[in-house]
Amino acid sequence: MRSAKRSTTPRAFLRRAAGTLAAGLLAAGSLALSAPARAAGPVMRFGGPAETALHPYPASGRPQRTSVAITVDNPSRDEEHGRFEGEYTVAFDLSGIAGVADAAFGTEGGADCEITGTTGVCHGAGLSPGSNPLPEIRVGAAAGSGEGDSGTIGVTGTADGAAFTPFTTRIVIGGPDLVMEQAPLEPELEPGRTQPLLLAFGNHGTRAADGVVLTLMYTRGIEFTERYENCVYSEGDAGQGVPVWTTAQCSVEGSYEVGAVYELAEPLMLRATQRAYRDTLVYRIDEAGPTVRGAGRAAGARSAPGSRGNVLTLEEAPAVRSGDLDPRDNQQEIDFSTANTADFAAYGDTAAGPPGSTVGADIGFRNEGPAWIGNLRSGEPVATVDFTVPEGASVTAWPGACRGVTADGQYREQQAGAPRYVCDTSTAVREDAGFALHFDLRIVGTVTGAAGTVEVRNTRARDPLLPFDPDRSNNTAALILDADHAGDSGATTSGSASGSSAAGGSAGGSTDGGSASAGSGAGGSGSTGTTGTTGRASATGGRLAATGTGAAAAAGAAAAALLAGGVLYTTARRSRTGR
Repeated sequence: MRSAKRSTTPRAFLRRAAGTLAAGLLAAGSLALSAPARAAGPVMRFGGPAETALHPYPASGRPQRTSVAITVDNPSRDEEHGRFEGEYTVAFDLSGIAGVADAAFGTEGGADCEITGTTGVCHGAGLSPGSNPLPEIRVGAAAGSGEGDSGTIGVTGTADGAAFTPFTTRIVIGGPDLVMEQAPLEPELEPGRTQPLLLAFGNHGTRAADGVVLTLMYTRGIEFTERYENCVYSEGDAGQGVPVWTTAQCSVEGSYEVGAVYELAEPLMLRATQRAYRDTLVYRIDEAGPTVRGAGRAAGARSAPGSRGNVLTLEEAPAVRSGDLDPRDNQQEIDFSTANTADFAAYGDTAAGPPGSTVGADIGFRNEGPAWIGNLRSGEPVATVDFTVPEGASVTAWPGACRGVTADGQYREQQAGAPRYVCDTSTAVREDAGFALHFDLRIVGTVTGAAGTVEVRNTRARDPLLPFDPDRSNNTAALILDADHAGDSGATTSGSASGSSAAGGSAGGSTDGGSASAGSGAGGSGSTGTTGTTGRASATGGRLAATGTGAAAAAGAAAAALLAGGVLYTTARRSRTGR
């Protein structure tokens, strides 16, 4: 093997490695089971595909190369203090693929790598908690290799103060190449409307696929009218604790031959629900190998099978369609737009106390539907809560989702005591939820009946109208503050229950929609205000310790089930007409 050296940044590789559902399924079964070389310090585990299939060596031209993405998992879950700062070395034993495949390091990665003979070595420093991508290995079929030839790549690691679990990945020449066709669907919908989903896929590889798994991922506003016995259904979130995804993994046994095209025996019926607005459907096809089946079983505790008696089946289509061998064609997706609206209703609070005391206030908005709203593609907030502080009060604690600004909305360095706070929501707000915010205010004046404003608006202040909310009459509410002389100066008191009742439950508001409260504890200013785990920020930029009986923030927290799937099996129908 030729010597090669590459060094690039990890961020570019993260963008490549973060994407597909197929990668997640493969990685689920890929961790090595052998013992780590040393037991001292944290034990880092390698991950990656259990097996990678390569296109056979071509009669002319260069062989097509495929990336093998290897990762290192730092088991620490402490994002602030769990980073491993030491230097490490990763060795790739390529002797197992000699005569089967040629390997070279790609142009993206985070360490210095070099291949000499049948050994590749990468040097790096620092491993963050969770998964860390290594430089990609690009492999292609070697001259003289043939269909079915295989070999392995061994991966080991060393570092002072850490141990590494060895890992092995298999390389094989040839395999199925399942290509999902794009389904004819109407993207403009109306609530209650149904349309057929006609799915078809072909095998453009070099061998038959032994069973397939059809995966359907769809957002909250659309649904299938029927659930199937050989499908497993699970719920997932938008990455911020707001459950909006449903995933169905449907397994169908059978042999899916090279050159043939298969389609559903009967179309699936897709329906836009009353809560639909902007929705997405993803559909992909994979061979039902051991890794996929294992991933489904591992996730079964968070999943549920479909109705008994109804079985999703496939049959061979009468015509064969052409296509390339790009593995990204395993998946297709479509975005839907439904003629629907949502109603974001702001709510305020009332609070009272003597001058010098600190009072709590719960404000925010609730989504009265009927539509759920999400910006899953862009990842941008759905809306912004714009809070103007009432006269005679100074904010001492605020949610991490909020930033203090000047009275005219400009940048302000000092966050405590700002006259105005702007708070962005998560990327999704369900139709049965809202956005709750808790503030602590110190009464500094003797104003009676001072009113601040709570407005839910577009994230762009110059264009405040929410495009999905035609009713502007309830987008603004008031926070009423009364300063009296009852009680001891400097005491901490709570706001009234008006804010919590408007939120539809606790003072933290709806748990599914996300909340952002000022909570006690040490550290930074808190989270983005979607899960109710934000911190209380003090005037010095840290968190303010709770004092008095009413200082603790009330905030709901959504615990959404992670995206998970499973597989059950049935026999595929396959037409053999004309053979």
